[in-house]
Amino acid sequence: MKTFFKKYSFALWVLYIPVYFICFIYLEKRTDVNFNYIHCMIDDKIPFMEAFIVPYLLWFAYIFVTVAYFVLFEQKEFNRLAWYLASGMTMFLIISYIYPNALDLRPDVYPRNNIFTDLVKNLQSTDTPTNVLPSIHVYNTLCVTTALLLNERFAKSTLRRILIIILSVLIILSTMFLKQHSVIDVISAFFMAVVFFVLIYVLPQYLSIEKKMNDTTD
Repeated sequence: MKTFFKKYSFALWVLYIPVYFICFIYLEKRTDVNFNYIHCMIDDKIPFMEAFIVPYLLWFAYIFVTVAYFVLFEQKEFNRLAWYLASGMTMFLIISYIYPNALDLRPDVYPRNNIFTDLVKNLQSTDTPTNVLPSIHVYNTLCVTTALLLNERFAKSTLRRILIIILSVLIILSTMFLKQHSVIDVISAFFMAVVFFVLIYVLPQYLSIEKKMNDTTD
Protein backbone atom coordinates (compact mmCIF):
# COMPACT_ATOMS: atom_id res chain seq x y z
CA MET A 1 0.00 0.00 0.00
CA LYS A 2 2.83 2.38 0.89
CA THR A 3 4.53 1.61 -2.41
CA PHE A 4 1.27 2.22 -4.27
CA PHE A 5 0.74 5.68 -2.75
CA LYS A 6 4.38 6.57 -3.32
CA LYS A 7 4.16 5.55 -6.99
CA TYR A 8 0.86 7.34 -7.60
CA SER A 9 1.28 10.27 -5.22
CA PHE A 10 0.61 12.63 -8.13
CA ALA A 11 -3.04 11.54 -7.96
CA LEU A 12 -3.32 13.09 -4.50
CA TRP A 13 -2.21 16.44 -5.90
CA VAL A 14 -5.07 16.32 -8.39
CA LEU A 15 -7.41 16.76 -5.42
CA TYR A 16 -5.82 20.16 -4.74
CA ILE A 17 -6.99 21.56 -8.09
CA PRO A 18 -10.76 21.63 -7.35
CA VAL A 19 -10.07 22.94 -3.83
CA TYR A 20 -8.02 25.79 -5.28
CA PHE A 21 -10.65 26.71 -7.86
CA ILE A 22 -13.48 26.62 -5.31
CA CYS A 23 -11.55 29.08 -3.12
CA PHE A 24 -10.63 31.22 -6.12
CA ILE A 25 -14.22 31.40 -7.37
CA TYR A 26 -15.33 32.40 -3.87
CA LEU A 27 -12.82 35.26 -3.90
CA GLU A 28 -13.92 36.32 -7.38
CA LYS A 29 -17.59 36.40 -6.36
CA ARG A 30 -17.11 38.53 -3.23
CA THR A 31 -18.90 41.87 -3.39
CA ASP A 32 -18.79 42.99 0.23
CA VAL A 33 -15.12 44.07 0.18
CA ASN A 34 -13.20 47.24 -0.57
CA PHE A 35 -10.56 46.49 -3.18
CA ASN A 36 -7.06 47.93 -2.96
CA TYR A 37 -6.04 49.02 -6.45
CA ILE A 38 -2.54 48.00 -7.53
CA HIS A 39 -0.65 50.56 -9.59
CA CYS A 40 2.77 52.08 -10.11
CA MET A 41 4.21 54.69 -12.47
CA ILE A 42 5.89 52.09 -14.68
CA ASP A 43 2.48 50.62 -15.52
CA ASP A 44 1.58 53.85 -17.30
CA LYS A 45 4.71 53.61 -19.47
CA ILE A 46 3.94 50.11 -20.73
CA PRO A 47 1.85 50.20 -23.94
CA PHE A 48 -1.05 47.88 -24.61
CA MET A 49 0.08 45.30 -27.20
CA GLU A 50 -2.61 42.82 -28.14
CA ALA A 51 -0.22 40.42 -29.94
CA PHE A 52 1.00 39.30 -26.52
CA ILE A 53 -2.25 37.37 -26.18
CA VAL A 54 -0.42 34.54 -27.99
CA PRO A 55 2.20 33.83 -25.28
CA TYR A 56 -0.40 34.65 -22.62
CA LEU A 57 -2.64 31.84 -23.87
CA LEU A 58 0.32 29.52 -24.45
CA TRP A 59 0.75 29.61 -20.68
CA PHE A 60 -2.10 27.13 -20.24
CA ALA A 61 -0.45 24.57 -22.53
CA TYR A 62 2.99 25.28 -21.02
CA ILE A 63 1.81 24.52 -17.48
CA PHE A 64 -0.27 21.48 -18.46
CA VAL A 65 2.40 19.87 -20.69
CA THR A 66 5.17 20.46 -18.15
CA VAL A 67 3.21 18.99 -15.25
CA ALA A 68 2.16 16.04 -17.43
CA TYR A 69 5.81 15.46 -18.38
CA PHE A 70 6.87 15.30 -14.74
CA VAL A 71 3.97 13.02 -13.85
CA LEU A 72 4.84 10.58 -16.63
CA PHE A 73 8.63 10.68 -16.67
CA GLU A 74 9.99 12.44 -13.58
CA GLN A 75 7.79 11.36 -10.68
CA LYS A 76 10.47 12.01 -8.04
CA GLU A 77 10.87 15.59 -9.21
CA PHE A 78 7.13 15.98 -9.67
CA ASN A 79 6.53 16.07 -5.91
CA ARG A 80 8.86 19.03 -5.51
CA LEU A 81 7.22 20.84 -8.43
CA ALA A 82 3.77 20.10 -6.98
CA TRP A 83 4.78 21.53 -3.60
CA TYR A 84 6.28 24.54 -5.37
CA LEU A 85 3.09 25.25 -7.31
CA ALA A 86 0.66 24.53 -4.48
CA SER A 87 2.58 26.58 -1.90
CA GLY A 88 2.49 29.75 -3.99
CA MET A 89 -1.09 29.26 -5.13
CA THR A 90 -2.19 28.77 -1.53
CA MET A 91 -0.30 31.86 -0.43
CA PHE A 92 -1.98 33.77 -3.26
CA LEU A 93 -5.41 32.75 -1.92
CA ILE A 94 -4.46 33.87 1.58
CA ILE A 95 -3.16 37.22 0.37
CA SER A 96 -6.24 37.80 -1.78
CA TYR A 97 -8.52 37.04 1.16
CA ILE A 98 -6.66 39.24 3.64
CA TYR A 99 -5.83 42.01 1.17
CA PRO A 100 -8.52 42.22 -1.56
CA ASN A 101 -6.88 43.75 -4.61
CA ALA A 102 -7.73 44.80 -8.14
CA LEU A 103 -6.49 46.62 -11.24
CA ASP A 104 -7.72 49.59 -13.24
CA LEU A 105 -5.27 49.34 -16.13
CA ARG A 106 -7.30 47.88 -18.97
CA PRO A 107 -7.97 50.27 -21.87
CA ASP A 108 -11.46 51.69 -22.21
CA VAL A 109 -11.02 51.65 -25.98
CA TYR A 110 -8.73 49.15 -27.66
CA PRO A 111 -6.28 50.95 -29.98
CA ARG A 112 -6.58 48.43 -32.83
CA ASN A 113 -9.13 45.99 -34.18
CA ASN A 114 -7.73 42.62 -35.22
CA ILE A 115 -7.86 38.96 -34.30
CA PHE A 116 -5.54 39.49 -31.34
CA THR A 117 -7.75 42.26 -29.97
CA ASP A 118 -10.78 39.99 -30.32
CA LEU A 119 -9.00 37.33 -28.28
CA VAL A 120 -8.11 39.88 -25.61
CA LYS A 121 -11.70 41.08 -25.45
CA ASN A 122 -12.91 37.51 -24.98
CA LEU A 123 -10.35 36.93 -22.25
CA GLN A 124 -11.10 40.11 -20.34
CA SER A 125 -14.85 39.66 -20.63
CA THR A 126 -14.59 36.59 -18.41
CA ASP A 127 -11.45 37.31 -16.40
CA THR A 128 -12.18 40.00 -13.82
CA PRO A 129 -9.37 42.45 -12.91
CA THR A 130 -9.50 41.38 -9.25
CA ASN A 131 -7.29 39.18 -7.07
CA VAL A 132 -4.14 39.87 -9.06
CA LEU A 133 -1.43 40.15 -6.38
CA PRO A 134 0.86 38.29 -6.79
CA SER A 135 0.45 37.17 -10.37
CA ILE A 136 -0.24 33.43 -10.47
CA HIS A 137 0.35 33.55 -14.23
CA VAL A 138 3.91 34.67 -13.53
CA TYR A 139 4.44 32.54 -10.43
CA ASN A 140 3.42 29.27 -12.09
CA THR A 141 5.57 30.15 -15.09
CA LEU A 142 8.58 30.57 -12.81
CA CYS A 143 7.79 27.27 -11.06
CA VAL A 144 7.64 25.09 -14.16
CA THR A 145 10.56 26.92 -15.80
CA THR A 146 12.71 26.31 -12.72
CA ALA A 147 11.74 22.63 -12.65
CA LEU A 148 12.58 22.21 -16.34
CA LEU A 149 15.91 24.02 -16.13
CA LEU A 150 16.92 21.84 -13.17
CA ASN A 151 15.85 18.67 -14.94
CA GLU A 152 18.78 16.56 -16.20
CA ARG A 153 17.19 15.73 -19.56
CA PHE A 154 16.54 19.36 -20.39
CA ALA A 155 19.90 20.46 -19.00
CA LYS A 156 21.62 18.45 -21.72
CA SER A 157 20.01 20.48 -24.51
CA THR A 158 21.05 24.11 -24.82
CA LEU A 159 18.38 24.72 -27.47
CA ARG A 160 15.62 23.45 -25.18
CA ARG A 161 16.82 25.63 -22.34
CA ILE A 162 16.93 28.71 -24.60
CA LEU A 163 13.42 28.04 -25.95
CA ILE A 164 12.06 27.53 -22.42
CA ILE A 165 13.57 30.81 -21.22
CA ILE A 166 12.29 32.73 -24.27
CA LEU A 167 8.77 31.38 -23.82
CA SER A 168 8.84 32.15 -20.10
CA VAL A 169 9.99 35.72 -20.67
CA LEU A 170 7.28 36.29 -23.29
CA ILE A 171 4.59 34.90 -20.97
CA ILE A 172 5.71 37.14 -18.12
CA LEU A 173 5.85 40.19 -20.38
CA SER A 174 2.41 39.38 -21.76
CA THR A 175 0.79 39.86 -18.36
CA MET A 176 1.90 43.50 -18.40
CA PHE A 177 1.48 44.32 -22.09
CA LEU A 178 -2.10 43.03 -21.99
CA LYS A 179 -2.76 45.07 -18.83
CA GLN A 180 -3.66 41.90 -16.98
CA HIS A 181 -1.17 42.68 -14.21
CA SER A 182 0.77 45.54 -12.73
CA VAL A 183 4.55 45.48 -12.49
CA ILE A 184 3.98 45.15 -8.75
CA ASP A 185 2.11 41.88 -9.30
CA VAL A 186 5.00 40.55 -11.36
CA ILE A 187 7.68 41.57 -8.87
CA SER A 188 5.75 40.07 -5.97
CA ALA A 189 5.42 36.82 -7.94
CA PHE A 190 9.20 36.74 -8.41
CA PHE A 191 9.71 37.38 -4.70
CA MET A 192 7.31 34.59 -3.74
CA ALA A 193 8.96 32.21 -6.22
CA VAL A 194 12.38 32.87 -4.67
CA VAL A 195 11.10 32.30 -1.13
CA PHE A 196 9.43 29.00 -1.93
CA PHE A 197 12.36 27.91 -4.11
CA VAL A 198 14.64 28.25 -1.11
CA LEU A 199 12.20 26.42 1.16
CA ILE A 200 11.43 23.58 -1.24
CA TYR A 201 14.59 23.13 -3.31
CA VAL A 202 17.55 24.68 -1.49
CA LEU A 203 16.85 24.12 2.21
CA PRO A 204 16.09 20.36 2.04
CA GLN A 205 19.24 19.85 -0.05
CA TYR A 206 21.31 21.84 2.44
CA LEU A 207 19.92 19.92 5.42
CA SER A 208 20.56 16.63 3.63
CA ILE A 209 24.19 17.54 2.95
CA GLU A 210 24.65 18.76 6.52
CA LYS A 211 23.18 15.52 7.89
CA LYS A 212 25.54 13.42 5.74
CA MET A 213 28.50 15.47 6.97
CA ASN A 214 27.47 14.98 10.58
CA ASP A 215 27.00 11.24 10.03
CA THR A 216 30.45 11.02 8.46
CA THR A 217 32.00 12.94 11.36
CA ASP A 218 30.31 10.68 13.91
